[in-house]
Amino acid sequence: MTTLQRLNDMSGRRVLITGGTGHLGRMMADTLAELGARIVALDLPGSDFASLENHLSLTWGVECCSIPCDLEVEEDRDNAISRIKDDGLGLSCLINNAAFVGTTGLEGWTSPFEQQTLSTWRRALEVNLTAPFHLAQAFTRELSLAKGGNIINITSIYGELAPDWKMYSGTSMGNPAAYSASKGGLQQLTRWLASTLSPGIRVNGICPGGLIRDQPAEFVQRYNSKTPLNRMAVVDDFRGAVSFLASDLSQYVTGQILKIEGGYGIW
Repeated sequence: MTTLQRLNDMSGRRVLITGGTGHLGRMMADTLAELGARIVALDLPGSDFASLENHLSLTWGVECCSIPCDLEVEEDRDNAISRIKDDGLGLSCLINNAAFVGTTGLEGWTSPFEQQTLSTWRRALEVNLTAPFHLAQAFTRELSLAKGGNIINITSIYGELAPDWKMYSGTSMGNPAAYSASKGGLQQLTRWLASTLSPGIRVNGICPGGLIRDQPAEFVQRYNSKTPLNRMAVVDDFRGAVSFLASDLSQYVTGQILKIEGGYGIW
């Protein structure tokens, strides 16, 4: 008999999570490690890999392999791909979670449209769209050979919705064109890959709404007022979605973008 416990069991499977030491990445690693998966955490050099490795080992007794990699650099991606392929341990799930979000201090990023630069545009697309394409292409063979092989792309509500600029008024926050365009592209790449890689590999996306991150109080208040659940997301809101899509619970699901946004887009 098929049970939920059996469908949710990821013992013996290995998951690669880009941006693995960030807020969402650590939650995903913790969630899937609890289900028995071995974790490969890829993130920028200098990231706090040690605390993640220790946590997963002590809490869930699973192995975590850390790989420093700047996804903006093709050579770095090639080296990371080779390292994972060469160890012969295979790959069951690729989660393209890392994103170029920039900072308010980055020239040409959260600037007025006329001042947004081509260089930051290119950087955002390289990390948010080109890198997921590159990794998906590189690991197609491994994922197709794995039991339950699948890809999860982390997109954004701004990949399909335009920003409401009234929410940003009076704050230093912004919403660059490159971020929205790259996330919109990632959503369509998800559908394209689902069609192209089926039936051997499932491909889905998770579309997060805004996560609470010390944003100005006025922004949070405005955001909440536009959201039926009347709050911004917290990291734990995504545990169910990632466990569902990464495991056999979703074995008949592909090409879907699962929105975790408190109803933000329904009005």
